Amino acid sequence: MSPHSREQLDAWMSRALEVAREALTSGDVPVGALVISPDGDVVGEGYNTRERDRSPVGHAEINALTAAAQTLDDNRLDGCTLVVTLEPCVMCAGSIGQAGISTLVYGAADEKAGAAGGGPHDLVRDRSLPHRVDEVIGGVKAAECSALLVDFFKTLRDQ
Repeated sequence: MSPHSREQLDAWMSRALEVAREALTSGDVPVGALVISPDGDVVGEGYNTRERDRSPVGHAEINALTAAAQTLDDNRLDGCTLVVTLEPCVMCAGSIGQAGISTLVYGAADEKAGAAGGGPHDLVRDRSLPHRVDEVIGGVKAAECSALLVDFFKTLRDQ
């Protein structure tokens, strides 16, 4: 059971949604992520920048993890929580484990490429890997997170 209240999770996800909308300015898929310290402070934020930076690793999670590592001056984010609007992919799941994230909170499940138990993979909790998260909480503000993505892709198709 998470030590975080539902109200706290909702507030963090609301902020992650605000961050996700920043990706729209560059035509990137609107996914946003936050890293929360063990004390409950936001120490890193990130949104998708693949299009903007022409980078295959420009995912919201990677950007938030990098920002948090810089803020904390440490590549290990032990005890931290990652909040992200879309279930992480395989690449991001590996990075989450390598960073030492303790809790993963996501909004919309990714049925095609998810790697946190909502999609086809659950790498963040895979016991055969040396690093894994302690807790995964999916579905926080899922409808709002999904709607942002559905609207984005509908707009692309309509153009």
